[in-house]
Amino acid sequence: MDIRIAGLVNDSITDGPGLRLAIFGQGCFHNCAGCHNPHTHTPDGGEVVLVEDIVDKMRRNPLLDGITLTGGEPFLQPEPMLALAQAAHGMGLDVIAYTGYEWDVLVQDEGRIALLRECDYVIDGKFIEALRSLDLEFKGSSNQRLIAVQESLLEGRAVVYENFEAARGI
Repeated sequence: MDIRIAGLVNDSITDGPGLRLAIFGQGCFHNCAGCHNPHTHTPDGGEVVLVEDIVDKMRRNPLLDGITLTGGEPFLQPEPMLALAQAAHGMGLDVIAYTGYEWDVLVQDEGRIALLRECDYVIDGKFIEALRSLDLEFKGSSNQRLIAVQESLLEGRAVVYENFEAARGI
């Protein structure tokens, strides 16, 4: 299966807790002012790669704690992102996704909800430049929320945490 990506960052420490493989999907229609990845917006940019090649990269790094699906907008390519999330879980890795969509929008679309079900955490909401803060853990603006996905799906509402330590009960 193919996926269009803007790039990969191995051993990222800025895209979630621990060492992560950050997968930057290509394409985003949110067009947030001040976005730090504007090169990912055009859906026909970046490069097309095989999902299996990214999975092999995950397998070759025994230090990874998880993967981060980001972009661009990862929910614009739900099928290949789903395959990556499933492979990560099969290796015991956690999955975080960044999305400009809000939780209530994600859970209304069957294609997106399948990917959502394979995520451990989602950081939702558009980046809002006026709410930008460098003091936020793994978020760009204060409107964005860290959502524990499995807990949220069970409760039928977005279960929001301030940080990953709280979400993990640490």
